[in-house]
Amino acid sequence: MKIVIQRVSRAQVTIGGNVKSAIGRGFMILLGIGHDDTKDDADWLVKKVIALRVFDDAEGVMNLPITAIGGEVMVVSQFTLMASYKKGNRPSWIRAAGHDVAIPLYEYFCSQMGAALGKDVATGEFGADMKVELVNDGPVTICMDTRNKE
Repeated sequence: MKIVIQRVSRAQVTIGGNVKSAIGRGFMILLGIGHDDTKDDADWLVKKVIALRVFDDAEGVMNLPITAIGGEVMVVSQFTLMASYKKGNRPSWIRAAGHDVAIPLYEYFCSQMGAALGKDVATGEFGADMKVELVNDGPVTICMDTRNKE
């Protein structure tokens, strides 16, 4: 499982010209799910994201987790994070999970994130053509991969 976390001042997802969801200050998370990912991967990521200290404290130092600032989270499925680009110039999606694996894990990740955050998580729509807008605050962007836990 791979995620790209962006600290945002706001973000929204639009589908077919209609705003599906929007958040204020918090995290916009792009989530890529591989065919061999499990709930353990999702649990590890949720724990890391919730504890990630990248919001400013009173002294302006990135020292606070999202829970300390009452932040919001948006999660958008992003199978292209699983791209293989080793051969040629056209990415392969062979590592991406099929819908039978990806949808339940996406929903599980979102529910666990909401439970850890103490509020609902905004989402996109799995498999939809989405327009994602955000204002990256900082900018702060962090990538995490459950196969490469740095």
